[in-house]
Amino acid sequence: MADNLFEGLPPPSSQPQNHEQEREQQPAPTTKKRESSPLPAPAPILKSALKKPKTGSEDPVPQKSLRFKTTTDASEKQVIEAMQKIASHIKNPTKFGKASKLAIQMIQAGSVKPGTSDHFFAILEAAMSSSTSCTDPPVRADYHALFSAAQDAAECLNTKQKNLLSTWTIRAVVANDLFTDDSFVFSKTATRIKETISNLPIATDDDDVEEAAVLKETEGTDQDGQNKQDVASAALVEENKKDESDPFGLDALIPNKMKKEDKTKGKKDTVTKIKEDEEEHKRFLKSQRKALITCLEIAARRYKTPWCQTVIDILVKHAFDNVARFTSRQRDAIEKLWASIREQLTRRKQGKSVTGKLDVNAFEWLQQKYANENISIRHAVGGGGERRAQQWLG
Repeated sequence: MADNLFEGLPPPSSQPQNHEQEREQQPAPTTKKRESSPLPAPAPILKSALKKPKTGSEDPVPQKSLRFKTTTDASEKQVIEAMQKIASHIKNPTKFGKASKLAIQMIQAGSVKPGTSDHFFAILEAAMSSSTSCTDPPVRADYHALFSAAQDAAECLNTKQKNLLSTWTIRAVVANDLFTDDSFVFSKTATRIKETISNLPIATDDDDVEEAAVLKETEGTDQDGQNKQDVASAALVEENKKDESDPFGLDALIPNKMKKEDKTKGKKDTVTKIKEDEEEHKRFLKSQRKALITCLEIAARRYKTPWCQTVIDILVKHAFDNVARFTSRQRDAIEKLWASIREQLTRRKQGKSVTGKLDVNAFEWLQQKYANENISIRHAVGGGGERRAQQWLG
């Protein structure tokens, strides 16, 4: 018993097997954890990296489209409010440029419709009622751009508004084209003025009488007040006659008389409408003649420019040939204008300018200078026309 040292101990093979099994079981989960732990980490990084540029690239696109829709799909109420604001600011010369550009944008966006045409016309009316003339240099280009763009919205205007727009176009577009430095534009504008003059009717004695009445402003205002009083008194007299003829108002109950009154009322309406149309046409011709006289005066002021002279000669001569289409006072102005142009034309033919000096340009001056000079064929070899060459041998 004493010789057996390992008595009571388990066999040696059982212990290492258990330890080996424990060792094999213990590191297995640790390695799995170590190996599996870094794998899920890059997955969200890749997803976030892919998602961020998508969200960043897609965000500004819907904002731009929404802004564009709000500007184009404005309601009629918003358009009217905008036009009213433009009309209130366009009278100011310092704000005219910005206000006119906003009005042009509204025309280009198609905001001028039959429902908003009156408010748009108020913008044009306010622009022409400004204290600043449409031919002044600071606002000349803005007036030209505004009334050139307004031609696209002329279809939405009524007859009276169209007549005023055509007159304002002569003052704001045609007259400003006469200040151009382009000979082609100047010639084209002069042709347009000549066509407009040819389309005018012959002036009548009534036109001369109306013109004389307008020149007397004080008498004209008194006469208008007197006419109003006469109309009011005539209306009162007619009412009194009606009351005297039918004091109890029984005539209205008779059907035949009602039919007669309706017929007479319809005839009066047609007569008044015809008279209004005639008066409107007279006003249109009056304003058109006045605008054309302004154009002729502007063109005559540019007669000092050499390349404008021939076109101005033809334009003023055409106006003088059609002087019967203007009123008496305008005829006097055209005759004086043609006399001045004719005198300058005679001086031009004599080789003199308006000031009396020789009308010589750079080419003619050089031509006169070298007319009597003897120039060598060897390019300035020998001065004073001599053909001998002086050589410096020093």
